[in-house]
Amino acid sequence: MITLVRVDNRLIHGQVVEAWLPHLKVQRVIVADDEAAASPLIRAAMALAVQSAIEVQILPLAQVDFASISKDGVRTLVLLRDVAAVPFAHAHGLAMDQLNLGNVHFGTGRRQVSPSVFLAEAELKTLQGLADNGVRVEARAVPSEKSVELGELAERWMKGG
Repeated sequence: MITLVRVDNRLIHGQVVEAWLPHLKVQRVIVADDEAAASPLIRAAMALAVQSAIEVQILPLAQVDFASISKDGVRTLVLLRDVAAVPFAHAHGLAMDQLNLGNVHFGTGRRQVSPSVFLAEAELKTLQGLADNGVRVEARAVPSEKSVELGELAERWMKGG
């Protein structure tokens, strides 16, 4: 059972630990990211940031068994570094009803669509494709914020941010 899929350049950090984990009451956090998985220092820091009662797995994107974690009944938060990872995970069995954009940093070709999310046109199209397949796409940094739905994000993108 996937509780939430979140795109966040910073992966596990204060907003996730202090706000999302208690709000979602997750039992497991899966970080699907090649860079984080390749660094013993990053893996250790992320694992230490999360209370010991919550299982933390930090794996390269291609090594995550998304189909199994989607079916095993464990309340799970899946963290992905960028929008580009979402279609890969989805194509490899990640069942998701909701995708949260937490922190997607500024970059070439990206426009600001929320206080902490910047998207390129290709990313917006990727998100629209997910929405067309029944995934609710929203942006908000913490659960207490009002979510900005994909339609509003697209409008803001068209207006230049």
